[in-house]
Amino acid sequence: MKIGIVGAGNIGGNLTRRLTALGHDVYVANSRGPQTLTALAEETGATPVSVEEAPRGAEVVVVTIPLKAIPDLPSGLLDQAADGVTVIDTGNYYPQRDGRIAAILDEGLTESRWTAQHLGHTVVKAFNGTYAQDILDRPRPAGAPDRIALPVAADDARAKQVVRALIEELGFDTVDSGTLDDSWRQQPGTPVYGLREGVDGVTKALAEASRERTPDFTA
Repeated sequence: MKIGIVGAGNIGGNLTRRLTALGHDVYVANSRGPQTLTALAEETGATPVSVEEAPRGAEVVVVTIPLKAIPDLPSGLLDQAADGVTVIDTGNYYPQRDGRIAAILDEGLTESRWTAQHLGHTVVKAFNGTYAQDILDRPRPAGAPDRIALPVAADDARAKQVVRALIEELGFDTVDSGTLDDSWRQQPGTPVYGLREGVDGVTKALAEASRERTPDFTA
């Protein structure tokens, strides 16, 4: 599968490592340009490209950049992606880093709904509460007692299934956490955020989530 990754930080870099190892055709970009990704490309076999080029022809696009950088992405970023492209959003809102986003803070819009509006394309919320190192260190075969599960939220059932299948291929179980309007259940500060448990533990944590932000969640 052709996969474009926009963002080569901890999550983007480790997804590049794993997805290329699984045989996917990965094109990776960051804000500093492909010349800064030479080492990652040599390590993994991924193709370093510009942000504009990463989604071209891609069946899956992973957007894994700070939330504050989403509005600065090129207009029409996904216009040349494959028909029916699935877009994964790994982002989280941290007001101290991202500044005040009134639609999220005051109006209650979920981070992924906000991101989808800026991209002009629906997204699948996944990997946002995953420790980056776990992507490398914690894959387990199906049925293993210590296999951890990741929550996945989306409006598009087909796109959600694509992402769940990809996560399973990476060596993790998944739990359907609802629509993008439900994705607050996996945002920072909720029980599932950073949780290393299986399907039952993740399902329980999602059910126990409160929409109340923690007191330090201000900007």
